[in-house]
Amino acid sequence: MTTISVLLADDQALVRAGFRALLDSCDDITVVGEAASGTEAVDLARRLTPDVVLMDIRMPGGDGLEAAAAMTADPKLAETKVVILTTFDLDEYVFEALRSGASGFLVKDTEPAELIRAVRVVADGNALLSPGVTRSLIAEYAHRAKTPATRGDASALTEREREVVTLAGGGLSNDEIAARLYMSPATAKTHISRAMTKLGARDRAQLVVFAYESGLVRPGWTP
Repeated sequence: MTTISVLLADDQALVRAGFRALLDSCDDITVVGEAASGTEAVDLARRLTPDVVLMDIRMPGGDGLEAAAAMTADPKLAETKVVILTTFDLDEYVFEALRSGASGFLVKDTEPAELIRAVRVVADGNALLSPGVTRSLIAEYAHRAKTPATRGDASALTEREREVVTLAGGGLSNDEIAARLYMSPATAKTHISRAMTKLGARDRAQLVVFAYESGLVRPGWTP
């Protein structure tokens, strides 16, 4: 059995202790380190190269947003997935973290089983996207982001890739995209992978952000 290594980054010791107790109770997950600040989190991540970092968005000593951006930009941490922890569903800082490469986000009062599932989902290479909440978040902030998008433009995509990215931006899974476009799930996955490569998207979360920023998906649109 492959063990998923997790780094906890939160300035509250009690929160870290609760997460550690929960995650260490799983046979396939182990907590390899704890950080109380963003700066410490980045240092530990570079030293430990964990599979998953659970990162509080607001911390002293270098906040979670800065730390997440540093991690996702570091080639040595290309395989490390960052999950943002937040108190509020709709948080502009969470949007910026997703935009910079975080694989998803969780609200801090999430159910224990959901936290465990989230760690497994992102460790398996998938983005942690709760379609309804994520669409609301991205729609709220995508068109008034602080800086312009730096990824490729939609003209780099084939017509089919544009269709797939649009549906992914609407929160559809590969299976749902496949059913909508009358293709196999494997083919849908291939189109997603090619689109991510062309757009320089680190994972599906960035692909969703791109779909909104490029206008392929608009606020209020339902796939």
